[in-house]
Amino acid sequence: MARPRPASFEKTKIVAENRRARYDFFIDEVFEAGIALTGTEVKSLRFGEGSIAESFAEVKDDEVFLINATVPEFSHGNRHNHDAKRPRKLLLHAREIEKFYGAVARKGMTLVPLSIYFNSRGRVKVELALAKGKKAPDKRASEKERDWKREQGRLLRNHG
Repeated sequence: MARPRPASFEKTKIVAENRRARYDFFIDEVFEAGIALTGTEVKSLRFGEGSIAESFAEVKDDEVFLINATVPEFSHGNRHNHDAKRPRKLLLHAREIEKFYGAVARKGMTLVPLSIYFNSRGRVKVELALAKGKKAPDKRASEKERDWKREQGRLLRNHG
């Protein structure tokens, strides 16, 4: 029998976070995926270097790849150092990949990485979201709602 999935993922050390993703997209579902890395990439991530600001995930031939994510070359690496912007394979179950493929093909959704982190066992994981893009009016509405919540908190704190 399969182990039950945790409600939230165990993030011991967050390396990179895509903060703009929640502003640009409606987040539908969030998944945790492993990522296939070389040794120098892991060392570079352990130093806290890396960026997923402009990255996305793509389904190709029953595999999912993280495109445009930047993991800078390891400073103490030798001639076997890695390429900083190479596509990296994400490790997911076949059922999850099929779900992603269907959502991207039929519903016009996008696979957006939200964060790269180390879990409690020291493995590098990617928090991947199935998301739909927001239009300009949606962004304005969410910004207005966020500002109102902030103002509401101030009012309650001052007069509450």
